[in-house]
Order: sequence, then C-alpha cells, then structure tokens
Amino acid sequence: MTDPRPYHILSYGTLLGSQVYQTFVSGIVAFRALPRPQFASLQSAQFPIYFSLQSGLPLILALTSSKNDQVNSLSDLLAAENRCTFIPLATAMVTGLVNMFILRPITMNVMRERKHQETRDGKKSYDPPPHSKEMMALNKKFRRVHGLSSLVNLVSLFATVYYGVVLGKRLS
Repeated sequence: MTDPRPYHILSYGTLLGSQVYQTFVSGIVAFRALPRPQFASLQSAQFPIYFSLQSGLPLILALTSSKNDQVNSLSDLLAAENRCTFIPLATAMVTGLVNMFILRPITMNVMRERKHQETRDGKKSYDPPPHSKEMMALNKKFRRVHGLSSLVNLVSLFATVYYGVVLGKRLS
C-alpha cells in the first residue's frame, strides 16, 4: 500500500483516458446528439469535474513519481535531470487551472450575455443569420474564448502524452 508506483500508473491512466474521452468522444457525441441548450447544460456540469482532474492528477503523478522505489522529494523533481518529468506534468496542471479558473468563467459569462441578448433579439445565438451587432460580437467572443480553451486543452493532452513517453522509457 505504500509503494507509489501503482498510484502513479492509475493516475496517469485516469488522466490520459479522461482527456482523450472528453476531447475526442464525449464532447463530439453530445454536440451531435443533444439540442444546444441541453448540450451547454451538460458541458457546464462536466467541465468543473474534468478541469479538476486535469489539474489534480498531474500533482498526484508528481508526488508519486518514483526513482529506485523511493518517492522523490519536490527538490528532486525540480532537478535538471528530472525536467522531462516535471515540465509536462506542470504544463498539464497549469493548463487545467487556466481552463478552470480563467477561461471557463469567461466562457460562462459570455454564454450568459448571449442568453440575455437572445431575449432582447428574440432569436437564438445559433439561429441562421442575420444577427444583431451585439449578438455577432458575442458570438465572435465566444468562438475566440472557446477556441483558446480548446487549444489549452490540447496542450494539456500533448503534455500528458509526452509524459507517457517519458514514463514508458522508465519501464524496465
């Protein structure tokens, strides 16, 4: 129970699996299968959990990283020879935190603004054009923030895959 290696592998598998599933399966299937309001509601409920996993699991990975069956200290993890371990884990954690505490709140705010504008315009943000200038500006802002969030998510996924390569090379 005190050997960190099983926790390390299980944490890595959970992180990579959740990232791949959310990025390439769940979001796409839900977008195609659900009406927009239900899709937005589902994503709004899933993202706090997903971003928490994306932020917390790299920390667990860092804490359970082992060398010669001993848990590394934080100073060992930060040492130059361990940068291949630290940098991808830090990247994955920071990108999850950026999505959770910066981009998600901005996105939610834009979605609320669009909802209010839909009421004023009498037309949904995703209805065919023409749209009011205000709605066009809000749609543009949403696309920009959502695209940035997706890019940040992909950076996290690539960092996690990179760490998997590093982890695989450590197996004997």
